[in-house]
Amino acid sequence: MIRLADAAASEALGAQLAAVARPGDVIALSGQLGVGKTSIARGLLAALGLEEEAPSPSFAIVQPYGPPETRFPVLHVDLYRIENPSEVDELGLDDARYDSLLIVEWPERLPASAWSEALWLSLTIEPDGARGLTAQVPAAWKDRWSQ
Repeated sequence: MIRLADAAASEALGAQLAAVARPGDVIALSGQLGVGKTSIARGLLAALGLEEEAPSPSFAIVQPYGPPETRFPVLHVDLYRIENPSEVDELGLDDARYDSLLIVEWPERLPASAWSEALWLSLTIEPDGARGLTAQVPAAWKDRWSQ
């Protein structure tokens, strides 16, 4: 388990991910409300060049970013409001995976098989308020995940 002391540590982890992420990757961020999923996404997006603070995509569901505001196309996805997995088909995420990085919050709204190639980061709130992070690292990430 990796310990993230505060939001700044979560954003720093996101920046580290930006250094190794590429189009076609999926990063799944799992954990309860307020655990810091969006902080990791914000750090990643900032490291890819986004100058303004990335909003949580809770209401838009999908927040797209692309050049010149980011180094390459990124879709920040929040599936919290998805009630039926069939609703996700309308979002076009499968097609977007070819040329975009997908950062997916609340990935557990879909079957685990949807994310078999994703770097799956699970966050918990520790008793002292820090965040605990565990990772499920697929083959495509083995040479890039160094935590």
